[in-house]
Amino acid sequence: MSDIMIKVAHLTKDYGHEHGIFDISLEVKKGEVFGYIGTNGSGKTTTIRSMMGFIQPDAGSSTIMGMDAWSNSIAIKPYVSYVPGEIAFPGLRTGTDFLKLQAEYLGITDFTYMNKLIKLLQLDPSANLKRMSKGMKQKTALVAALMGDREILILDEPTTGLDPLMREVFLDLIREEKAKGKTIFMSSHIFEEIEGVCDKAAMIKDGHLIDIMDVHAMRHEPTKHFHVLFKNGVDRDAFMAQCDFAHCVQEKESGCNITVDIAQIKKMLVQLNCYPLTRLSEEHETLEKKFREAFKKGAAPDGK
Repeated sequence: MSDIMIKVAHLTKDYGHEHGIFDISLEVKKGEVFGYIGTNGSGKTTTIRSMMGFIQPDAGSSTIMGMDAWSNSIAIKPYVSYVPGEIAFPGLRTGTDFLKLQAEYLGITDFTYMNKLIKLLQLDPSANLKRMSKGMKQKTALVAALMGDREILILDEPTTGLDPLMREVFLDLIREEKAKGKTIFMSSHIFEEIEGVCDKAAMIKDGHLIDIMDVHAMRHEPTKHFHVLFKNGVDRDAFMAQCDFAHCVQEKESGCNITVDIAQIKKMLVQLNCYPLTRLSEEHETLEKKFREAFKKGAAPDGK
């Protein structure tokens, strides 16, 4: 049996005037957390709605657990929990009423995990649904999705309206869901969120896929990058001349950039200790930096 839980192949939905998504292809394996990042209007929600079988593509396909999202949308539903980008609740009075209805739909009789989620997210479910703030509505939708214990989570901008503290709580919950073996597809416009929890990430711009990054590999690269500023150029040049275990690039103002294998960092520090330094800082690779580089290379099919 294939371990590919979500597959999008050459998916296109053209709304005209260059709006929509065009030739999107990606795969999400079982147990992966896959990030989908892009600005508002870039095509994230259109992709997700196609995955959920809410809209029919003009070309290409999306499948979940081998089932076509459009023609088998009903069969797919028992395996997927979904948080939409725009929350719209039914005409019920309170959050408690909605969560009870959701629990009945999901066949939940043990409310232990639901109550844990309510406590962690600091949700007051007794509040009036229509009068809830955006953040409270988002928390209610997250509880409704997570409590279902489905194999796949598809989350469209799940941290919208959450304050920084609650965002961290949510990201911890995603890590817990991953540890349970869940497959998670999560869109966002915040690089740090995607970088913090995802194994892989794709970036979309103007409806076109720019690149797909291996975030896990980026976090565990075998080399480190440092910027060193010496007190003078003579010391800098002397260090670079004897540094045969790392790649050094000269910078202005008596500085240099060093790329070194992790196993050689101690040796580098020992040698640097022989010189009076003005600054030593590690230059971390970030998802944002890598995607911006992909942007500059014009990776989109239309060269945008």
